[in-house]
Amino acid sequence: MSGTALHELAALCGVLPVFYNLDGNEHRTGDDTRRAMLRAMRISAETDTEAERALELLRSERDAHIVSPEFVVTAGHGATIPVRQSCDWSLSDEDGRKIVEGFAEHHVDLPPLEVGVYFLSVATGDRTQVALVPAAPERTPSLASRLGTERVWGVTAALYGLKSERNLGMGDYADLATLAGTLGQKGASFLGINPIHDWGWSTTDIASPYSPSHRGFLNTLHIAADGIPGLAENQRAAELVGRVRDAADRDVRAIDYQQYRARLQPLLRDLFALFMQDADEGARSRFRLFDQAGGDDLQLFAVYETLAVTHGENWQLWPDAIRDPKTAPHSSVDPQETDFHKWLQWVANAQLERISSAHSMPLGLYLDLAVGARRDGAEAWMGQDSLATGVSLGAPPDHLSPEGQNWQLAAFAPLLSAKTHYHNLRSVLRQTMRSAGIIRIDHVLGLNRSFWIPDDGSPGAYVQQPFETLLALVGIEAHRADCVVVGEDLGLVPDGFRDALSARGLYGYSVLQYEKEPDGSFRDPAHLRPHSLACFATHDTPTLHGYCAGRDIDWWQRLGWIDADGAGRLREDRRSSVAALVPDGSEPGPAVHARLAHAPVAMTSVQLDDILGEEEAQNLPGTIDEHSNWRRIYDAPLETLGGVPALNETAGIMHAAGRANTYPDGDD
Repeated sequence: MSGTALHELAALCGVLPVFYNLDGNEHRTGDDTRRAMLRAMRISAETDTEAERALELLRSERDAHIVSPEFVVTAGHGATIPVRQSCDWSLSDEDGRKIVEGFAEHHVDLPPLEVGVYFLSVATGDRTQVALVPAAPERTPSLASRLGTERVWGVTAALYGLKSERNLGMGDYADLATLAGTLGQKGASFLGINPIHDWGWSTTDIASPYSPSHRGFLNTLHIAADGIPGLAENQRAAELVGRVRDAADRDVRAIDYQQYRARLQPLLRDLFALFMQDADEGARSRFRLFDQAGGDDLQLFAVYETLAVTHGENWQLWPDAIRDPKTAPHSSVDPQETDFHKWLQWVANAQLERISSAHSMPLGLYLDLAVGARRDGAEAWMGQDSLATGVSLGAPPDHLSPEGQNWQLAAFAPLLSAKTHYHNLRSVLRQTMRSAGIIRIDHVLGLNRSFWIPDDGSPGAYVQQPFETLLALVGIEAHRADCVVVGEDLGLVPDGFRDALSARGLYGYSVLQYEKEPDGSFRDPAHLRPHSLACFATHDTPTLHGYCAGRDIDWWQRLGWIDADGAGRLREDRRSSVAALVPDGSEPGPAVHARLAHAPVAMTSVQLDDILGEEEAQNLPGTIDEHSNWRRIYDAPLETLGGVPALNETAGIMHAAGRANTYPDGDD
C-alpha cells in the first residue's frame, strides 16, 4: 500500500504527520495511528479502497461548498467573504433573526457586526449552505479595561480543603464567600480555586476536580446545605442540617468522599422536598426561571443524572435504548428526579452568584476550566454527535513523563464539532465564565491541537483544531461575561502560539519553578512576560515550603521512582536552587512572594498552601491512593485566617509593590 490516499485523508482531517518532543526529537505518525484517528472521527479507512473512497467523498463535499464553512470576522468592522459562485445570501443571529441579506456574485459584503455568533445562509439553484460566522472582539477583556490597572494580586486555594465551624466536613460555596471577603479586605483582587465542574451525582470513585462528568454544570458536593435559597428561616431545614453537622468528624485531615456523599446527598434530597413544600414563592419563581433559561442542555443533563441513578454513571454500559440521548425515552424518566437535579444546579449557581457580586474583591473568582471531561460521564453522553470514539485525550512522552499521559478524557472531533457549531465548547465556556472575573483555560494548547491516544494500543498523535474559530468563540464568550482569560501555556507549544494568544488579549501563565535559564538558574523576575499571571507553584507541583524541603524528592524515593543515589543528587541540586531563590537567613514565603510581587507581570498569584507553610502538595502526579490527592484539609480554620501573620505579611508585600486593590470609596 502506498499510503498516499490514507495520508492525504488523515491530513485533511487534521491528523498531524509529525511532532517534536521537548528534547526536539521527531515523532512520525504511523499508518495504524492514522486509521485509529480517522476511525475516531467516524471515517473508515481500513483498506486502500476505503481510504480512497473516503478521500473522494471528503473532496467532493469540500468542492460543493459555495462559501467557507467557517469565517471569523472582527466585530465592529465590515468583512468581505468570498463565494465560489453567485448566490442569494442572508445573515442571521443565534436567535434566528435575519440581520441582513442580498445577492453576491463574487463575495458577500457584511456590515460591521456586534460581538456574537452569526450564520450565513447562501443559496444557488437547489443548493443551500449555512456557514458559521463568529464576530469576535479584537481582544478579550483586560485588567485595564475592568480595573484601570495591569498590576494586581490574588490567592489560589483548594475549595474542598477549607475548614470552618459551619461546614459539614468539606469546603463549600459559603466558605468560598467567607474566604473571598477575608482576602478582599487584605487587598487581593481575585480568589482562584480548583475546577468546580460537576462530578456526577452517582459517581463514587472520583476525587480529582480535573476528571469531571460535565464541565458545563457545577459540582453539587460544594453546596452549602445551610444556605438553600428559600429556606433561610425554615426551622425544619436548620434541624436537618444541624443533625448532619453534629455527626461529622471535625478533626480529620483528609476528606473521605464516599462518607461525605453519604452524609450530604440524603440531606440534599430532604432539603429539596422541604423546598418544594415550604419555600416562598419568590424562590420558587427564581428556580422556574433558571429551569427555563437552562433549556435543552439543562433538561438533558438532568435526564442523564436521573438515568445514572438507576443504571450507573457509565453511559457506555447502559442498555441500547437509552445509550443515545436522541433516542432515549425521556418521557419515561421520573420528572420529580429530573427536577431535583435541576434544583441542585440552581442552588449551586445561586450560591456562586452571591460570591461574584462581592464588592470587596474587584475581580471575584478566578475559575479553572479543565481540559476535558470523563469519557463515561454526562458531557460525553450529551455530546455524542461530536465525540471522537475509541480515543482519549492525553500528552505525548517527554522527559517529565517518559511513558506519556493518558487522561481518560473525552476528545471532540473537529469536523463533527463544526457540524454542531461547537455547541459543547460554547456552553462550557458560558457556564464557567458566568460567575468568574477570570478563568484559566487548562492546557490552552488544546485550542490549537490535541493529543489523542487510541484504545487499540497504537501510538498517539496530534490532531489539529480550528484554532482561529475556537479562539474567536473564547473571545465572544469572554466579552459577553466581561471575563479576563488566562491560558495555561506551559510546556511545548508551536512557534508563535503564545504571541497569537497574547494578540487576542489572553494572558500567559508563568510558574516560577519552571522559569529557568539554559544554565538552570532562575530567570530574573524582570524578564517574566508582562502580559501574564505568575505564581510559584501549581496544584501539581511541590508547594513553596515543600520545594525547599524536598518533599517531592522524598515521595519519589518512597515510591521507588528513584533510588537513594538519585535522591541524593536531586537533593543537592535542590539545595542549590533554594539558595538561589531564598537569601540566606530569609523565610521562603516573604522572599519568593516579594520576587513575584515586584515582577512586571500583570497578575501575581499566591497559594494559600504557601501562606500557611504547608509542605504537602495538593496532588502528586502519577499516584492515586499512595498520596492524599485532592483530599487534604487546611489546618487553619476560616474563622481565624484573617489573623494569620503570614497572610498579613503577604498582603503588606503586595501593597508595597503597588498591587493592592482599590475599594469603591478610594481607600486601599
